[in-house]
Amino acid sequence: MLAETKQIENQKLIAEPEWLQEKEAHEHRVDELLNNYLEARSRQEKNPVMDFLFEYYAFRPSGLRRWSPGMGISLSFSNFDLLPEVSELTVEGDIAFIDPSLFPEKRISSLKWMLQMLENTQNSRPSFGCFGMHEWAMVYKTDNPRHDQVPMRMEPDELAEFVESRPLLCTHFDAFRFFTQPAKPMNRFELSREKFHETEQPGCIHSNMDLYKWAFKMYPWISSSLILDAFELAVEARHIDMQASPYDLRDQGLEPIKIETEAGRKEYKQKQEMIFRKGLPIREKIIEKMREVLKKVE
Repeated sequence: MLAETKQIENQKLIAEPEWLQEKEAHEHRVDELLNNYLEARSRQEKNPVMDFLFEYYAFRPSGLRRWSPGMGISLSFSNFDLLPEVSELTVEGDIAFIDPSLFPEKRISSLKWMLQMLENTQNSRPSFGCFGMHEWAMVYKTDNPRHDQVPMRMEPDELAEFVESRPLLCTHFDAFRFFTQPAKPMNRFELSREKFHETEQPGCIHSNMDLYKWAFKMYPWISSSLILDAFELAVEARHIDMQASPYDLRDQGLEPIKIETEAGRKEYKQKQEMIFRKGLPIREKIIEKMREVLKKVE
C-alpha cells in the first residue's frame, strides 16, 4: 500500500471532468477518422490505405478507440463505471492509474530493442532518394501482385523496364522483404531482420508509418492520444505510398504520383520530406514515453 501511495504521489492527478472530456475527445477524433471507412468495410469494400493499416499492423479500430491516459497519470473519479476499460488500471480509493508493476517482465527486452531502434533512427541522417520504388520492386516480374484486384498503371514489360532503369535504394527491411525474388539482388543495401535497427533512417516513408506500430505496441503504457497522432501520420504516409505505387487507384480518389517522370519524383520527394518533418516530434515523444516506462518497470 505504501508503494502504491508513493506511485500516486509521483504522478500528475487529473480531475474527473477533465479526463472524461479528454476521453470523449479522443473517441470523437477516432470516429471522425474511421466511421466512413468502417461503414464501407461492412459492405466488403476494399481500401488499400486503411485495410493495410489494420491488417498489416493488426491493431483493431476498436483498440484505437479505447482511451488510456498512459503511465504517470492518475485519474480522480467518483463513478467507477466511467473509468477506461484497461486491465492494467489499478484503483486506490478514488484514484486510478496505470500500474507499472503490471508491466510484463518478458516485454522489457522488447521495449529496450524498440527504444534503441527508435533512438538510432531519430539520430540518423535522413535519405530522400528512393522515390517510392519499393512498391514497384514488390511487383517486378511477378504474375501475382499483392493487390491483384487493382489494375496497374503500366503493362508488365514496361513496368519491368522502368524498375531496371532506376536504382533501388530501400533502407527498410519490412518493405524489402516483400520484394520479388528478381528484385531483391537489385537493392543497393543489404537488409536483414538482424540489422533492422542499424539500417532504419527517418526519411523513409515506411519508417514513419511504423511509428504507429511501435506506439500501439506500448498501449496502454503510453497515452492513446500519442498513438492516434502516430496513426494519423501513418494514414498520410500510406496515401503517399499508394499514390506513388504502380497501382491505378484513381477510382479510390488517389491521383498517381508519377515517379516514372521527373515531375513525379520531385513531387514524391517533397511529400517524403514533409512526412519526415511531421514524424520527428512524434518519434521523439514516443522515445520520451518509452524511456519513462522503462525507468519505472526495470
